[in-house]
Amino acid sequence: MKLSEIKKALQKLETIAFQLPNGELVSNHFHVTEVGKVAKNFIDCGGTIRNEEVANFQLWEANDYDHRLHPEKLASIIKLSEEKLQIPDLEIEVEYQMKDTIGKFNLDFDGTNFLLISKLTDCLAKDKCGIPAEKTKVKIGEWKQKETSCNPNSGCC
Repeated sequence: MKLSEIKKALQKLETIAFQLPNGELVSNHFHVTEVGKVAKNFIDCGGTIRNEEVANFQLWEANDYDHRLHPEKLASIIKLSEEKLQIPDLEIEVEYQMKDTIGKFNLDFDGTNFLLISKLTDCLAKDKCGIPAEKTKVKIGEWKQKETSCNPNSGCC
């Protein structure tokens, strides 16, 4: 989800809810403690230099149970960060405190809740590392040869 998409979604909401990949909601007294631009410049294992930028939101929960972040307030925080930090319309990455470490998530929206989508590591240079493409896995007995019109046993002749 890009910044332009979250701003459009916020215009239609009365309350904000973030849903974790396991279906649980982030406590409704969460804070967005940071909105920023994160640049990552790196070289992958195949020797290709890469540059990535994301808009980063950090969600945080405190014992401030009366706190509620309203859609218009988050929209104003996003607008201010775009202006002051010169953030273009980037994809959003969300940081959220998990049990033992910070979790990083992609963001989506289902019309009601903002969905925190798990991120996974991956090799970006599989062709240079010799990692074979994943083959289709078929269980014995599930694969059946397709019958064609030229098959004498197809019943069409």
